[in-house]
Amino acid sequence: MPITITMPALSPTMTEGKLAKWLKQAGDKVAPGDVIAEIETDKATMEVEAVDEGVLDQILVQAGTEHVAVNSPIAVLRGEGEAPGAKPAPAAVPAPATTVSPQASRSAPAAPPAAVAAPSHGGDRVFASPLARRMAAQAGIDLAGLRGSGPQGRIVKHDVEAAIAGGKAAPKAAPAAAATLPGAPAPTAPIVPTAGFPPFELVPATTMRKTIARRLTEAKQTIPHFYLSIDCEIDKLLSLRKELNASDEKLKISVNDMIVKASAIALMRVPAANAAWTEEGMRLYKSADISVAVATDGGLITPIVRGAEGKGLAKIAAETKDLAARARAGKLKLDEFQGGTFSISNLGMYGIRAFSAVINPPQGAILAVGAGEQRPVVKAGALAIATVVTLTLSSDHRVVDGAVGAEFLKALKALIEDPMTMLL
Repeated sequence: MPITITMPALSPTMTEGKLAKWLKQAGDKVAPGDVIAEIETDKATMEVEAVDEGVLDQILVQAGTEHVAVNSPIAVLRGEGEAPGAKPAPAAVPAPATTVSPQASRSAPAAPPAAVAAPSHGGDRVFASPLARRMAAQAGIDLAGLRGSGPQGRIVKHDVEAAIAGGKAAPKAAPAAAATLPGAPAPTAPIVPTAGFPPFELVPATTMRKTIARRLTEAKQTIPHFYLSIDCEIDKLLSLRKELNASDEKLKISVNDMIVKASAIALMRVPAANAAWTEEGMRLYKSADISVAVATDGGLITPIVRGAEGKGLAKIAAETKDLAARARAGKLKLDEFQGGTFSISNLGMYGIRAFSAVINPPQGAILAVGAGEQRPVVKAGALAIATVVTLTLSSDHRVVDGAVGAEFLKALKALIEDPMTMLL
């Protein structure tokens, strides 16, 4: 029986997406693991892999279509020997969503990527491949009672075969109604003269830009921000960076890479700052997964350097460069920008002396890095010149108290002003 391929949920916040490109065309053979399409989510452009083999029989949603709802049919896959154009099995309709608090939605784990939507049973999602669901339906197997052996616990063909051999059949449930096909994109409203405004061009907001707007509004409305600033002399740091880069022509360590490393070590020394607030309690993270803000054409995205406290400067520099390049190309994987325990946003390259960043929920803090500039300082009672950078910490007061934030900045300042301690 033909299999309906549906719009996958590729991030926890995704409710709809844009089908950017089909990489397989009608009539092409498809094998498990083949990339069949590119989907523009609320975060990035991501690839969708097939989980079954067969022939791509029908494309139901054309490339470039926007506002395609999650779980709505986008294509039909037929098996070997099946006639083209056969009617596919009804797509599973997800259980109604329950109301959750904003904090709960922010801290919810990401659903694993899939080429089809996972079925639901009793309000709990059960992840299974289309073939496994079809075999279970034919044999009367209740998927909720099976343990998956596939990636991230996904139920696959082998699990259903084992259940059939063990006689675990259950009464068949009535097939759910097919999901409604997505409608055509809403037409753009014409621009009309507006009293009091000069002529303008209306640029439609992308899915990513809409998500950024929503999350920033949510962050400022629901997170009690407070701000602490500190000045750090970075002449020793700049000198060490110059020596390290001169030692190997392949090394391209930046000041930001060194601040990432210093922040990770400081978070380990002040673990109360490496935290997040949830309704169940405070999460105290055991590693420093540093989200580094990257500006892209579509908006800001924060790829993550995981376990930065245990990585050398060369490794951090290479990872950051690779992540930033793929972020701008929209090619990040889900686990490369979902999560993180602490963020760093650097506007120093634009000459910004100091600024206050908005916390990236559900994290508990973000560090804003300004430009390094020569300033007059007093040393041993005499006026001198030093290269100084202003760091501003934005903290969630529900989880990071003022004293904790100050202790973190003190530890960070010590590392930046004596950077050799980062290498110990």
